[in-house]
Amino acid sequence: MARESFADRLKTAMNEKGIKQVDLIRYAQEQGVKLGKSHISQYVSGKTVPRADMVQFLAGALQVTPDWLNGNDLTLETEGETKMREFKKSSKLDHVLYDVRGPVVEEATRMENTGTNVLKLNIGNPAPFGFRTPDEIIYDMRQQLTECEGYSTAKGSFSARKAIMQYAQLKQIPNVSIEDVYTGNGVSELINLCMSALLDNGDEILIPSPDYPLWTACATLAGGKVVHYLCDEQSDWYPDLEDIKKKINSRTKAIVIINPNNPTGALYPREILQQIVEIAREHQLIIFSDEIYDRLVMDEEEHVSIASLAPDLFCVTFSGLSKSHMIAGFRIGWMVLSGNKAMAKDYIEGINMLSNMRLCSNVPAQSIVQTALGGYQSVRDYIIPGGRIYEQREYIYKALTDIPGITAVKPKAAFYIFPKLDVKKFNIMDDEKFALDLLREKHILIIHGGGFNWKQPDHFRVVYLPRVEVLEQAAKKIAGFLSGYRQ
Repeated sequence: MARESFADRLKTAMNEKGIKQVDLIRYAQEQGVKLGKSHISQYVSGKTVPRADMVQFLAGALQVTPDWLNGNDLTLETEGETKMREFKKSSKLDHVLYDVRGPVVEEATRMENTGTNVLKLNIGNPAPFGFRTPDEIIYDMRQQLTECEGYSTAKGSFSARKAIMQYAQLKQIPNVSIEDVYTGNGVSELINLCMSALLDNGDEILIPSPDYPLWTACATLAGGKVVHYLCDEQSDWYPDLEDIKKKINSRTKAIVIINPNNPTGALYPREILQQIVEIAREHQLIIFSDEIYDRLVMDEEEHVSIASLAPDLFCVTFSGLSKSHMIAGFRIGWMVLSGNKAMAKDYIEGINMLSNMRLCSNVPAQSIVQTALGGYQSVRDYIIPGGRIYEQREYIYKALTDIPGITAVKPKAAFYIFPKLDVKKFNIMDDEKFALDLLREKHILIIHGGGFNWKQPDHFRVVYLPRVEVLEQAAKKIAGFLSGYRQ
Protein backbone atom coordinates (compact mmCIF):
# COMPACT_ATOMS: atom_id res chain seq x y z
CA MET A 1 0.00 0.00 0.00
CA ALA A 2 1.50 3.33 -1.05
CA ARG A 3 2.14 5.83 1.69
CA GLU A 4 -0.32 8.74 1.64
CA SER A 5 1.10 12.16 0.83
CA PHE A 6 0.86 15.20 3.08
CA ALA A 7 -1.73 16.67 0.69
CA ASP A 8 -3.85 13.50 0.85
CA ARG A 9 -3.93 13.54 4.63
CA LEU A 10 -4.54 17.27 4.79
CA LYS A 11 -7.58 16.91 2.52
CA THR A 12 -8.83 13.88 4.49
CA ALA A 13 -8.63 15.77 7.79
CA MET A 14 -10.32 18.84 6.33
CA ASN A 15 -13.16 16.75 4.91
CA GLU A 16 -13.68 14.85 8.16
CA LYS A 17 -13.84 18.08 10.17
CA GLY A 18 -15.91 19.94 7.57
CA ILE A 19 -13.22 22.63 7.36
CA LYS A 20 -12.52 24.59 4.17
CA GLN A 21 -9.38 26.43 3.11
CA VAL A 22 -10.93 29.77 4.02
CA ASP A 23 -11.66 28.45 7.54
CA LEU A 24 -7.98 27.62 8.06
CA ILE A 25 -6.94 31.05 6.79
CA ARG A 26 -9.39 32.79 9.12
CA TYR A 27 -8.28 30.69 12.11
CA ALA A 28 -4.64 31.45 11.32
CA GLN A 29 -5.41 35.18 11.32
CA GLU A 30 -7.06 34.84 14.75
CA GLN A 31 -3.96 33.09 16.09
CA GLY A 32 -1.51 35.54 14.54
CA VAL A 33 -0.13 32.88 12.15
CA LYS A 34 0.83 33.91 8.61
CA LEU A 35 -1.08 31.64 6.24
CA GLY A 36 -2.17 33.03 2.87
CA LYS A 37 -4.61 31.70 0.31
CA SER A 38 -1.80 30.74 -2.09
CA HIS A 39 0.04 28.84 0.65
CA ILE A 40 -2.88 26.66 1.67
CA SER A 41 -3.77 26.07 -1.97
CA GLN A 42 -0.26 24.75 -2.65
CA TYR A 43 -0.40 22.50 0.41
CA VAL A 44 -3.75 21.00 -0.66
CA SER A 45 -2.62 20.50 -4.26
CA GLY A 46 0.59 18.83 -3.17
CA LYS A 47 2.85 21.38 -4.88
CA THR A 48 4.63 22.21 -1.62
CA VAL A 49 4.92 20.81 1.91
CA PRO A 50 4.89 23.32 4.79
CA ARG A 51 7.60 23.90 7.35
CA ALA A 52 7.48 22.05 10.67
CA ASP A 53 5.92 24.99 12.56
CA MET A 54 3.14 25.27 9.97
CA VAL A 55 2.54 21.51 10.13
CA GLN A 56 2.18 21.91 13.90
CA PHE A 57 -0.38 24.69 13.43
CA LEU A 58 -2.41 22.78 10.81
CA ALA A 59 -2.40 19.64 12.95
CA GLY A 60 -3.70 21.62 15.91
CA ALA A 61 -6.41 23.30 13.87
CA LEU A 62 -7.55 19.95 12.45
CA GLN A 63 -7.17 18.07 15.76
CA VAL A 64 -4.74 15.48 14.42
CA THR A 65 -1.11 14.79 15.25
CA PRO A 66 1.75 16.26 13.20
CA ASP A 67 3.12 12.74 12.64
CA TRP A 68 -0.18 11.59 11.18
CA LEU A 69 -0.40 14.67 8.93
CA ASN A 70 3.14 14.06 7.68
CA GLY A 71 2.40 10.39 7.08
CA ASN A 72 5.00 9.35 9.63
CA ASP A 73 2.71 7.24 11.81
CA LEU A 74 3.88 3.66 11.98
CA THR A 75 1.84 0.86 10.41
CA LEU A 76 2.49 -2.84 10.12
CA GLU A 77 2.59 -3.69 6.41
CA THR A 78 3.36 -6.98 4.75
CA GLU A 79 2.65 -8.36 1.33
CA GLY A 80 -0.72 -9.39 2.72
CA GLU A 81 -1.26 -5.91 4.13
CA THR A 82 -1.51 -7.01 7.79
CA LYS A 83 -3.70 -4.60 9.68
CA MET A 84 -2.04 -2.67 12.47
CA ARG A 85 -3.10 -3.79 15.94
CA GLU A 86 -4.92 -0.99 17.75
CA PHE A 87 -4.88 -0.56 21.53
CA LYS A 88 -7.89 1.24 22.96
CA LYS A 89 -8.41 2.73 26.39
CA SER A 90 -10.22 0.68 29.01
CA SER A 91 -14.00 0.82 28.85
CA LYS A 92 -13.85 1.77 32.54
CA LEU A 93 -12.86 5.25 31.34
CA ASP A 94 -15.90 5.69 29.11
CA HIS A 95 -17.80 7.75 31.67
CA VAL A 96 -14.84 9.38 33.40
CA LEU A 97 -14.58 13.17 33.06
CA TYR A 98 -11.68 15.40 34.07
CA ASP A 99 -11.99 18.59 32.05
CA VAL A 100 -9.76 20.63 34.36
CA ARG A 101 -7.11 19.18 32.05
CA GLY A 102 -9.45 18.26 29.21
CA PRO A 103 -10.23 19.23 25.58
CA VAL A 104 -10.19 23.00 26.12
CA VAL A 105 -6.80 22.74 27.81
CA GLU A 106 -5.53 20.56 24.96
CA GLU A 107 -6.57 23.27 22.50
CA ALA A 108 -4.69 25.83 24.59
CA THR A 109 -1.60 23.62 24.43
CA ARG A 110 -1.88 23.39 20.65
CA MET A 111 -2.14 27.17 20.47
CA GLU A 112 0.91 27.61 22.68
CA ASN A 113 2.82 25.23 20.43
CA THR A 114 2.19 27.62 17.54
CA GLY A 115 3.55 30.55 19.54
CA THR A 116 0.32 31.95 21.00
CA ASN A 117 0.53 33.33 24.54
CA VAL A 118 -2.38 31.99 26.63
CA LEU A 119 -3.43 33.37 30.03
CA LYS A 120 -4.25 30.29 32.10
CA LEU A 121 -7.08 30.91 34.52
CA ASN A 122 -7.97 27.23 34.59
CA ILE A 123 -6.01 25.61 37.41
CA GLY A 124 -5.17 26.47 41.00
CA ASN A 125 -1.39 26.42 40.65
CA PRO A 126 0.07 29.30 42.71
CA ALA A 127 3.74 29.16 41.64
CA PRO A 128 3.38 30.44 38.03
CA PHE A 129 1.67 33.57 39.38
CA GLY A 130 4.52 34.58 41.66
CA PHE A 131 3.44 32.95 44.93
CA ARG A 132 6.59 31.69 46.62
CA THR A 133 7.08 28.86 49.08
CA PRO A 134 8.02 30.16 52.55
CA ASP A 135 11.83 30.26 52.94
CA GLU A 136 11.64 28.17 56.10
CA ILE A 137 10.02 25.31 54.16
CA ILE A 138 12.76 25.29 51.52
CA TYR A 139 15.48 25.49 54.17
CA ASP A 140 14.08 22.59 56.18
CA MET A 141 13.71 20.35 53.16
CA ARG A 142 17.29 21.04 52.07
CA GLN A 143 18.58 20.22 55.54
CA GLN A 144 16.76 16.89 55.60
CA LEU A 145 17.22 15.67 52.02
CA THR A 146 19.98 13.21 52.87
CA GLU A 147 17.67 11.63 55.43
CA CYS A 148 14.88 11.15 52.85
CA GLU A 149 16.56 8.74 50.45
CA GLY A 150 14.68 5.64 51.57
CA TYR A 151 11.03 4.70 51.84
CA SER A 152 9.03 5.81 54.85
CA THR A 153 6.38 3.59 56.35
CA ALA A 154 3.33 3.27 54.08
CA LYS A 155 1.29 5.81 56.03
CA GLY A 156 4.15 8.28 56.29
CA SER A 157 6.91 9.38 58.63
CA PHE A 158 6.30 9.70 62.36
CA SER A 159 7.06 13.43 62.50
CA ALA A 160 4.70 14.27 59.61
CA ARG A 161 1.82 12.20 60.96
CA LYS A 162 2.32 13.48 64.50
CA ALA A 163 2.03 17.06 63.24
CA ILE A 164 -1.08 16.20 61.21
CA MET A 165 -2.63 14.45 64.22
CA GLN A 166 -2.05 17.54 66.34
CA TYR A 167 -3.54 19.72 63.60
CA ALA A 168 -6.63 17.48 63.61
CA GLN A 169 -6.88 17.93 67.37
CA LEU A 170 -6.80 21.72 66.92
CA LYS A 171 -9.69 21.31 64.48
CA GLN A 172 -11.49 19.35 67.22
CA ILE A 173 -11.69 16.17 65.15
CA PRO A 174 -12.41 13.36 67.65
CA ASN A 175 -10.86 9.96 68.20
CA VAL A 176 -7.71 10.42 66.11
CA SER A 177 -4.41 8.65 66.81
CA ILE A 178 -1.24 8.72 64.78
CA GLU A 179 -2.32 5.40 63.18
CA ASP A 180 -5.36 7.16 61.71
CA VAL A 181 -3.22 9.54 59.64
CA TYR A 182 -2.11 8.73 56.07
CA THR A 183 0.11 10.94 53.92
CA GLY A 184 -0.30 10.98 50.15
CA ASN A 185 1.14 12.38 46.96
CA GLY A 186 -1.37 15.17 47.18
CA VAL A 187 -4.98 14.71 48.23
CA SER A 188 -5.74 13.43 44.72
CA GLU A 189 -3.95 10.12 45.33
CA LEU A 190 -5.82 9.57 48.58
CA ILE A 191 -9.22 10.28 47.02
CA ASN A 192 -8.50 7.63 44.41
CA LEU A 193 -7.33 5.20 47.08
CA CYS A 194 -10.45 5.73 49.23
CA MET A 195 -12.89 5.29 46.35
CA SER A 196 -11.13 2.16 45.12
CA ALA A 197 -11.18 0.60 48.59
CA LEU A 198 -14.88 1.36 49.19
CA LEU A 199 -17.00 1.02 46.08
CA ASP A 200 -18.33 -2.09 44.38
CA ASN A 201 -20.21 -1.98 41.09
CA GLY A 202 -23.56 -0.32 41.67
CA ASP A 203 -22.73 1.23 45.04
CA GLU A 204 -23.91 4.84 45.20
CA ILE A 205 -22.08 7.86 46.58
CA LEU A 206 -23.39 11.41 46.93
CA ILE A 207 -21.11 14.07 45.45
CA PRO A 208 -21.92 17.78 45.10
CA SER A 209 -22.73 19.51 41.84
CA PRO A 210 -20.72 21.50 40.99
CA ASP A 211 -17.85 19.38 42.25
CA TYR A 212 -14.11 19.06 42.01
CA PRO A 213 -14.30 16.54 39.14
CA LEU A 214 -11.65 14.17 40.50
CA TRP A 215 -14.17 12.95 43.07
CA THR A 216 -16.67 11.93 40.40
CA ALA A 217 -13.93 10.50 38.17
CA CYS A 218 -12.40 8.33 40.91
CA ALA A 219 -15.76 7.06 42.16
CA THR A 220 -16.82 6.20 38.61
CA LEU A 221 -13.53 4.48 37.84
CA ALA A 222 -13.93 2.39 41.01
CA GLY A 223 -17.25 1.10 39.68
CA GLY A 224 -19.52 3.24 41.83
CA LYS A 225 -22.58 5.15 40.71
CA VAL A 226 -22.20 8.86 41.40
CA VAL A 227 -25.36 10.67 42.42
CA HIS A 228 -24.90 14.43 42.33
CA TYR A 229 -26.70 16.52 44.90
CA LEU A 230 -27.23 20.19 44.08
CA CYS A 231 -25.54 23.15 45.67
CA ASP A 232 -27.86 26.16 45.60
CA GLU A 233 -26.47 29.34 44.06
CA GLN A 234 -29.35 31.33 45.54
CA SER A 235 -28.20 30.26 49.02
CA ASP A 236 -24.50 31.12 48.67
CA TRP A 237 -23.83 27.76 47.01
CA TYR A 238 -24.68 25.78 50.18
CA PRO A 239 -25.72 22.12 49.73
CA ASP A 240 -29.43 21.65 49.05
CA LEU A 241 -30.40 19.51 52.04
CA GLU A 242 -33.76 18.45 50.64
CA ASP A 243 -32.09 17.33 47.42
CA ILE A 244 -29.63 15.25 49.45
CA LYS A 245 -32.46 13.55 51.34
CA LYS A 246 -34.32 12.69 48.12
CA LYS A 247 -31.28 11.01 46.61
CA ILE A 248 -30.40 8.58 49.40
CA ASN A 249 -31.42 4.93 49.11
CA SER A 250 -30.27 1.53 50.38
CA ARG A 251 -27.31 1.51 47.96
CA THR A 252 -25.92 4.85 49.19
CA LYS A 253 -22.67 4.33 51.09
CA ALA A 254 -21.24 7.81 51.58
CA ILE A 255 -21.54 11.53 51.07
CA VAL A 256 -18.75 13.85 49.91
CA ILE A 257 -18.43 17.41 51.23
CA ILE A 258 -16.04 19.92 49.62
CA ASN A 259 -15.59 22.70 52.17
CA PRO A 260 -14.27 25.29 51.41
CA ASN A 261 -15.67 24.57 48.02
CA ASN A 262 -13.97 24.26 44.67
CA PRO A 263 -15.18 25.62 42.22
CA THR A 264 -17.53 28.08 43.98
CA GLY A 265 -15.38 29.39 46.83
CA ALA A 266 -18.27 28.78 49.25
CA LEU A 267 -17.67 28.21 52.96
CA TYR A 268 -20.29 26.14 54.79
CA PRO A 269 -21.52 27.40 58.18
CA ARG A 270 -21.75 25.15 61.22
CA GLU A 271 -25.55 24.97 60.96
CA ILE A 272 -25.46 23.53 57.43
CA LEU A 273 -22.76 21.02 58.39
CA GLN A 274 -24.75 19.94 61.44
CA GLN A 275 -27.79 19.20 59.27
CA ILE A 276 -25.65 17.16 56.87
CA VAL A 277 -24.38 15.18 59.85
CA GLU A 278 -27.98 14.50 60.93
CA ILE A 279 -28.79 13.14 57.48
CA ALA A 280 -25.64 10.99 57.46
CA ARG A 281 -26.46 9.76 60.97
CA GLU A 282 -30.00 8.75 60.00
CA HIS A 283 -28.75 6.69 57.06
CA GLN A 284 -25.39 5.59 58.58
CA LEU A 285 -23.30 7.09 55.79
CA ILE A 286 -19.55 7.62 55.65
CA ILE A 287 -18.61 11.30 55.42
CA PHE A 288 -15.71 12.26 53.15
CA SER A 289 -14.70 15.89 53.68
CA ASP A 290 -12.29 17.60 51.28
CA GLU A 291 -10.83 20.53 53.24
CA ILE A 292 -7.68 21.36 51.24
CA TYR A 293 -8.56 25.10 51.36
CA ASP A 294 -9.31 25.28 55.10
CA ARG A 295 -6.47 27.77 55.68
CA LEU A 296 -7.57 30.07 52.84
CA VAL A 297 -10.68 31.52 54.47
CA MET A 298 -11.36 35.26 54.20
CA ASP A 299 -13.56 37.90 55.88
CA GLU A 300 -12.71 36.60 59.37
CA GLU A 301 -14.98 33.62 58.78
CA GLU A 302 -14.42 30.33 60.62
CA HIS A 303 -13.80 26.98 58.96
CA VAL A 304 -15.44 24.09 60.77
CA SER A 305 -14.38 20.48 60.10
CA ILE A 306 -17.54 18.43 59.72
CA ALA A 307 -15.82 15.50 61.46
CA SER A 308 -15.76 17.58 64.66
CA LEU A 309 -19.56 17.42 64.66
CA ALA A 310 -19.82 13.67 64.03
CA PRO A 311 -17.98 11.65 66.71
CA ASP A 312 -20.39 8.72 66.26
CA LEU A 313 -19.94 8.46 62.46
CA PHE A 314 -16.97 7.29 60.41
CA CYS A 315 -15.37 10.30 58.73
CA VAL A 316 -12.40 10.78 56.44
CA THR A 317 -11.00 14.32 56.33
CA PHE A 318 -8.58 15.42 53.58
CA SER A 319 -6.17 18.33 53.58
CA GLY A 320 -2.63 19.24 52.52
CA LEU A 321 -0.06 21.93 51.89
CA SER A 322 -0.34 22.47 48.12
CA LYS A 323 -2.48 25.58 48.37
CA SER A 324 -1.84 26.97 51.84
CA HIS A 325 1.94 26.85 51.46
CA MET A 326 2.12 27.39 47.68
CA ILE A 327 3.86 24.05 47.05
CA ALA A 328 1.49 22.31 44.64
CA GLY A 329 4.42 20.62 42.91
CA PHE A 330 5.74 19.05 46.11
CA ARG A 331 2.67 16.76 46.23
CA ILE A 332 1.98 16.43 49.93
CA GLY A 333 -1.50 15.83 51.27
CA TRP A 334 -3.08 13.70 53.96
CA MET A 335 -6.26 12.10 55.21
CA VAL A 336 -7.41 11.53 58.78
CA LEU A 337 -9.79 8.75 59.83
CA SER A 338 -11.99 9.70 62.77
CA GLY A 339 -15.13 8.93 64.71
CA ASN A 340 -16.68 5.45 64.78
CA LYS A 341 -13.95 3.33 63.20
CA ALA A 342 -15.59 0.09 64.37
CA MET A 343 -18.27 0.47 61.67
CA ALA A 344 -15.53 0.67 59.01
CA LYS A 345 -13.09 -1.99 60.25
CA ASP A 346 -13.09 -4.00 57.02
CA TYR A 347 -12.96 -0.85 54.86
CA ILE A 348 -9.93 0.37 56.79
CA GLU A 349 -8.22 -2.95 56.01
CA GLY A 350 -8.81 -2.19 52.34
CA ILE A 351 -7.36 1.31 52.75
CA ASN A 352 -4.29 -0.16 54.43
CA MET A 353 -3.83 -2.70 51.65
CA LEU A 354 -3.89 -0.05 48.92
CA SER A 355 -1.72 2.28 50.99
CA ASN A 356 0.88 -0.48 51.37
CA MET A 357 0.80 -1.27 47.64
CA ARG A 358 1.98 2.22 46.69
CA LEU A 359 4.85 1.87 49.27
CA CYS A 360 4.74 5.46 50.57
CA SER A 361 4.22 9.08 49.61
CA ASN A 362 6.95 11.56 48.67
CA VAL A 363 9.40 11.42 51.59
CA PRO A 364 11.18 14.79 51.07
CA ALA A 365 7.76 16.48 51.03
CA GLN A 366 6.79 14.68 54.24
CA SER A 367 9.88 16.15 55.88
CA ILE A 368 8.45 19.68 55.90
CA VAL A 369 4.94 18.94 57.23
CA GLN A 370 5.94 19.57 60.84
CA THR A 371 7.50 22.93 59.98
CA ALA A 372 4.60 23.93 57.73
CA LEU A 373 1.86 23.23 60.28
CA GLY A 374 3.72 24.71 63.25
CA GLY A 375 4.51 28.33 63.96
CA TYR A 376 3.75 31.34 61.78
CA GLN A 377 1.34 30.76 58.88
CA SER A 378 2.46 33.04 56.05
CA VAL A 379 -0.73 32.38 54.06
CA ARG A 380 -2.62 34.65 56.48
CA ASP A 381 -0.89 37.66 54.96
CA TYR A 382 -2.53 36.85 51.62
CA ILE A 383 -6.13 36.57 52.86
CA ILE A 384 -6.54 39.79 54.85
CA PRO A 385 -7.30 43.25 53.39
CA GLY A 386 -4.20 44.34 51.50
CA GLY A 387 -3.11 40.75 50.89
CA ARG A 388 -2.84 39.43 47.34
CA ILE A 389 -5.54 36.80 47.39
CA TYR A 390 -7.99 39.06 49.21
CA GLU A 391 -7.45 42.02 46.89
CA GLN A 392 -7.54 39.84 43.77
CA ARG A 393 -10.83 38.37 44.92
CA GLU A 394 -12.23 41.85 45.52
CA TYR A 395 -11.18 42.97 42.07
CA ILE A 396 -12.33 39.97 40.03
CA TYR A 397 -15.72 39.80 41.74
CA LYS A 398 -16.49 43.43 40.93
CA ALA A 399 -14.95 43.30 37.44
CA LEU A 400 -16.91 40.23 36.37
CA THR A 401 -20.24 41.28 37.88
CA ASP A 402 -19.91 44.67 36.18
CA ILE A 403 -20.05 42.89 32.80
CA PRO A 404 -23.63 42.86 31.42
CA GLY A 405 -24.88 39.27 31.42
CA ILE A 406 -22.66 37.99 34.26
CA THR A 407 -23.62 37.49 37.90
CA ALA A 408 -21.67 35.76 40.68
CA VAL A 409 -21.73 34.81 44.34
CA LYS A 410 -18.74 36.36 46.10
CA PRO A 411 -16.38 33.58 47.23
CA LYS A 412 -15.41 33.41 50.89
CA ALA A 413 -12.48 31.02 50.57
CA ALA A 414 -9.95 29.42 48.21
CA PHE A 415 -9.08 31.32 45.00
CA TYR A 416 -11.90 30.51 42.59
CA ILE A 417 -15.05 32.26 41.46
CA PHE A 418 -17.87 30.52 39.56
CA PRO A 419 -19.73 33.21 37.55
CA LYS A 420 -23.10 32.69 35.88
CA LEU A 421 -23.78 33.62 32.26
CA ASP A 422 -27.12 34.86 31.00
CA VAL A 423 -27.74 32.07 28.50
CA LYS A 424 -30.66 33.87 26.89
CA LYS A 425 -28.65 37.03 26.33
CA PHE A 426 -25.76 35.13 24.74
CA ASN A 427 -27.84 32.26 23.34
CA ILE A 428 -25.45 29.78 24.95
CA MET A 429 -26.30 26.16 24.28
CA ASP A 430 -22.85 24.65 24.82
CA ASP A 431 -20.59 25.93 27.60
CA GLU A 432 -17.55 24.05 26.31
CA LYS A 433 -17.95 25.87 22.99
CA PHE A 434 -18.11 29.14 24.94
CA ALA A 435 -14.79 28.28 26.62
CA LEU A 436 -13.21 27.34 23.30
CA ASP A 437 -14.48 30.48 21.57
CA LEU A 438 -13.08 32.67 24.37
CA LEU A 439 -9.77 30.85 24.20
CA ARG A 440 -9.42 31.16 20.44
CA GLU A 441 -10.47 34.81 20.23
CA LYS A 442 -9.00 36.28 23.43
CA HIS A 443 -6.39 33.67 24.39
CA ILE A 444 -7.85 33.26 27.88
CA LEU A 445 -8.22 29.76 29.28
CA ILE A 446 -11.08 29.09 31.70
CA ILE A 447 -12.97 25.88 32.52
CA HIS A 448 -16.64 25.63 31.61
CA GLY A 449 -19.18 24.63 34.24
CA GLY A 450 -19.73 21.23 32.68
CA GLY A 451 -16.16 20.39 33.64
CA PHE A 452 -17.35 20.45 37.26
CA ASN A 453 -20.37 18.22 36.63
CA TRP A 454 -22.72 21.20 36.47
CA LYS A 455 -25.50 20.25 34.09
CA GLN A 456 -26.57 23.69 32.80
CA PRO A 457 -24.41 25.51 30.18
CA ASP A 458 -24.41 28.72 32.20
CA HIS A 459 -21.28 28.80 34.40
CA PHE A 460 -17.51 28.89 34.19
CA ARG A 461 -14.69 28.95 36.72
CA VAL A 462 -12.01 31.62 36.95
CA VAL A 463 -8.86 31.20 39.01
CA TYR A 464 -7.98 34.62 40.46
CA LEU A 465 -4.33 33.90 41.31
CA PRO A 466 -2.82 36.41 38.81
CA ARG A 467 -2.00 39.90 40.05
CA VAL A 468 -4.71 42.57 39.80
CA GLU A 469 -3.15 44.20 36.72
CA VAL A 470 -3.30 40.86 34.88
CA LEU A 471 -6.85 40.21 36.04
CA GLU A 472 -7.77 43.70 34.85
CA GLN A 473 -6.62 42.91 31.32
CA ALA A 474 -8.40 39.54 31.43
CA ALA A 475 -11.68 41.12 32.60
CA LYS A 476 -11.51 43.71 29.81
CA LYS A 477 -10.98 40.97 27.23
CA ILE A 478 -13.86 38.90 28.59
CA ALA A 479 -16.11 41.98 28.54
CA GLY A 480 -15.09 42.77 24.98
CA PHE A 481 -15.65 39.19 23.92
CA LEU A 482 -19.12 39.01 25.46
CA SER A 483 -20.18 42.39 24.06
CA GLY A 484 -20.77 40.79 20.70
CA TYR A 485 -20.94 37.09 21.51
CA ARG A 486 -23.85 34.90 20.46
CA GLN A 487 -23.84 31.17 19.88
